[in-house]
Amino acid sequence: MPAASPDLRKELNGAEEDGPEHDARIFGEVTDLFLSNVGRLGDSQIAAVDGVLAHLVERVEAATVIQLSEALSTIDRAPGQTVRKLAFHEQPQVAAPVLRHSSCLSDADLLEIVKSRGQQHLLAICDRKALNEALTDALMRFGDVNVSNALARNTGARFSECGYATLVGRAERDEGLAEKLGVRMDIPGSLLRELIGKVADVVRARFLTAPRPVARQKAQNAAAAGGNGAARKAIDYTQAQNEVVALNRTGKLNDSLVNRFAVRGEYTHVVAALALKADVKVEAIEPLLEPDLVYGLIVACKAARLTWSTTTMIVRNRPNCPPSTDRELEQCVAVFESLLLSVAQWTIRFGSDRILAKKNAPAAAAPAAAGKQSRSA
Repeated sequence: MPAASPDLRKELNGAEEDGPEHDARIFGEVTDLFLSNVGRLGDSQIAAVDGVLAHLVERVEAATVIQLSEALSTIDRAPGQTVRKLAFHEQPQVAAPVLRHSSCLSDADLLEIVKSRGQQHLLAICDRKALNEALTDALMRFGDVNVSNALARNTGARFSECGYATLVGRAERDEGLAEKLGVRMDIPGSLLRELIGKVADVVRARFLTAPRPVARQKAQNAAAAGGNGAARKAIDYTQAQNEVVALNRTGKLNDSLVNRFAVRGEYTHVVAALALKADVKVEAIEPLLEPDLVYGLIVACKAARLTWSTTTMIVRNRPNCPPSTDRELEQCVAVFESLLLSVAQWTIRFGSDRILAKKNAPAAAAPAAAGKQSRSA
């Protein structure tokens, strides 16, 4: 590493002089020198910068320090003392950037901040890319309802069983929290059952028929790896619908036959059979074959009076879908076994209305946009 430049040494040597104007000037110049040379500085030089900046952080206006916090938040070799001073700063606007992103803060630092600072500091920590169980437990102990919601939204947060139980208990009184928990990929099946049993029908229906964001990313990764990134082609279900209606009239559209459709990969018939037996439109069932809507598919199978054995075959053999994990299957069992038939039938109809409304929205928007353009012309 190159030695410190004369300019850098000069600024460091003069940084202890008194006076707010001098402090602000030195703070700005040393910050600029560090950021423009960070890739070339040695450990001793970074330590020298650290001593100056950490000393001045509390003596410079917050607006100036915020810029430093933002700049250092993504630098792996940021001066450690300075980052820690920023993280513990009483002004949450100063602390937030490093609390959200800096890799220079230890778990012990973060735990100390959780116990000693306010809710805005805790919310910033909730946005970190990864949070271990000790941190999420502490955040829930000291945090308010906004902290609980932020944690539930963070897919990189990991919860102890006690932590998850706490969140599920709070979700009974917080619809937004219930919906966030309901789509998490790591919620244990036992607690998902408890959540399903605690919340109101509409809240339950919303998260059981909503996309699961982590599952969507998993599916996109699998599609990219397997070359199946293209959207599903439009399928004509007319023939399959006619066939399942005829089978239903003769009493042959039973659980075993739907099971065989799934095993043989005849998913036009699976979709048509589910739509008929659950009494919803084919257009509402088809999207449920996507990986991120597996809960909706489980609800449709339950509403169609299928057994868990047949439901499993339908889930496992979906076209262009990555294999289900053990945890996902555990969650699917929880959904299937927690729902009464009447609740499943109401839920899939509620979800069907949402799916069809979403599909029809672009079509309705197009004529409106065209009319607006013609009027403006």
